[in-house]
Amino acid sequence: MKRIYLFILIIPLIFSCSTQPQFQQKTIDQAIENGKQANEGYVRSLNFTKGWLTKTDSATGLIPTNLHKSIDVWEPHNSAADNYAFMVLTAYLLDKDLYNGKMLEMLNTEKELTSRVKSLPDIYSFSKQDFLSDELQIDKVIFGASEYIKDGLIPLAEYIGPSPWNDRMMEMLDDLSEYMNDPAELVSLFENRHARVEEVNGEMLQTLSRVYWMTGDKKYLDWAIKIGDYYLLGKRDLTQIDYLRIRDHGCEIIGGLSELYVTLHFANPEKKELYKESFYKLLDRILEIGRNEDGIFYNAVNPKTGEIIDKKIVDNWGYVFDAYYSVWLVDKKEEYRDAVLNGFTKLYENYRNYAWEGTSHDGYADALESGINLYNREPVLVLKSWIDSEMKVMFDMQQDDGIIGGWHGDGNFARTAIMYSLWKTQGAHIYPWRNDVIIGAEKDGDETYFVITSENDWSGKLVFDAQRHKTILNLPIDYPRINQFPEWFTAKPGENYSIVSSKKEISGEYSGKDLLSGISIELKSGEKLVIAVQ
Repeated sequence: MKRIYLFILIIPLIFSCSTQPQFQQKTIDQAIENGKQANEGYVRSLNFTKGWLTKTDSATGLIPTNLHKSIDVWEPHNSAADNYAFMVLTAYLLDKDLYNGKMLEMLNTEKELTSRVKSLPDIYSFSKQDFLSDELQIDKVIFGASEYIKDGLIPLAEYIGPSPWNDRMMEMLDDLSEYMNDPAELVSLFENRHARVEEVNGEMLQTLSRVYWMTGDKKYLDWAIKIGDYYLLGKRDLTQIDYLRIRDHGCEIIGGLSELYVTLHFANPEKKELYKESFYKLLDRILEIGRNEDGIFYNAVNPKTGEIIDKKIVDNWGYVFDAYYSVWLVDKKEEYRDAVLNGFTKLYENYRNYAWEGTSHDGYADALESGINLYNREPVLVLKSWIDSEMKVMFDMQQDDGIIGGWHGDGNFARTAIMYSLWKTQGAHIYPWRNDVIIGAEKDGDETYFVITSENDWSGKLVFDAQRHKTILNLPIDYPRINQFPEWFTAKPGENYSIVSSKKEISGEYSGKDLLSGISIELKSGEKLVIAVQ
């Protein structure tokens, strides 16, 4: 069995012991800098959460869609999916009392007040203390539930695992199945809003593919295949439509089809082969007409004629590249990986301080998530430099009270800030979290350094990340997914770890399970903990 050695040393701010293990000072310094960046992301995320908690409705305790024209309503596709969900994740990492208290209370209230079609929620008016619309509009209910599940709840499920929020997701998904038996019905349901059709079907493909692996229940794969057949076996050929939205919302179908394609590679190879020609045709057509000279996608095109309908470029460029990279992982089609790598080359040169969605923090959040998720797979230096540069731009958009723009996209600010922080700590976390205890990490060859500094006395646990794609989702491979929180350094339950420390009580043999449960640590004021994992 492979043995990984974990060396731990508690050292004062002034090095004095000649028998200490030799660490790379340059790597320690970078880990400390990474810790500062991670801590800023966490502090800003918690400030966002606390800021929005001052804006809750006095009667229900729920947050409004925004602080402007929609301050009277709670919407599942906005308030819940984009904002509340990442308040929950913030609290889970940084304030467990808030997570188990107010966040859970809000979930229970939302379920009680907003569920209209079985568990499926509808828009709720605070002033009416009832649903905004007196009449049921099933298209809005379907859309709201699909957004809440895919944008908000499944990212929580992927990171947290079993929880009341996971239960909420599953009950809504099962109730949605009664209203989405035929994917073609959405065309008439949403009238001429075909981008909405692609969005909902794409969201369901992403959700169903992941939930199939998570549960092992074939009914979710069968449902996804119905949608896949509709797009890839002739009924709705996306290369022959007049308008294909590649940017946010419309791109969901591209990612969704790729997730089903990867799933079928392992679960039903024969079906995957039936899809292959049609799916390649779509992906190739987008590469042919859908990119600018820097390799970044346009907002919208006409696949049939090749016309560029909207020449602005997408903020969520990585969401689209996720699909190409996923196909490359299973088929090794090098043109698709090359397209992804080509999309990185001009970012630092041409897209710093760029007006993503008109310099929107939400546009920055999607663009930065795009980069972080793909950097996890392809650690290209120019991409790292661009992410670090542009994260500062996004951070500066937050107001002193924690609010960013005062609308539901504020949650995406926290989502991406947390992704960034987890990268800078290589997935490791301290419990209980405190803003004066700073953890950062940096890779150095086959070693990963973790450095923790504390301004004041602190005791708690250092917890390493797990292979969540296996332990929670049961995925066969960790393909890139929209809104996932990438894995960096992970502890594996089946491996043994030896820890050597200047603190005698820390030294010894540990299982991967022990590391996942956390190493107990005590720090004195001004102390610095350096950990090198080989």
